[in-house]
Amino acid sequence: MTQELDRIPPSLALAFAPLHKRALGTAIGLACALVLFLVTALYLVRQPSPGFDLWLLNQYFYGYTVTWPGAVVGAAWGFLVGFVVGWFTAFVRNLVLAVSIFAARTRAEMTATRDFLDHI
Repeated sequence: MTQELDRIPPSLALAFAPLHKRALGTAIGLACALVLFLVTALYLVRQPSPGFDLWLLNQYFYGYTVTWPGAVVGAAWGFLVGFVVGWFTAFVRNLVLAVSIFAARTRAEMTATRDFLDHI
């Protein structure tokens, strides 16, 4: 009987499964690198007349310039920053989820114990 109660439906187990930190970091890092490279490349190809202030990214990413080599440097920085953001996001989500599940289980066990002690 207790084994049936302890069993979690697969869909619910999937919803509460921890995220893989390295995988999420890599995915977000690649997306950020691609976006930064494409924005710089599009700027270099189209050369808009009013222009964007892409050179301001140099203030955040050392070595970035609005050139083709700068696009590669920007992609590297984009991957690094995206990886850190993705890894940290997965870490915090996993931590919050673990603490929430621990609190819910502890509360349920305390309620069950209190009911048991009330019947004695």
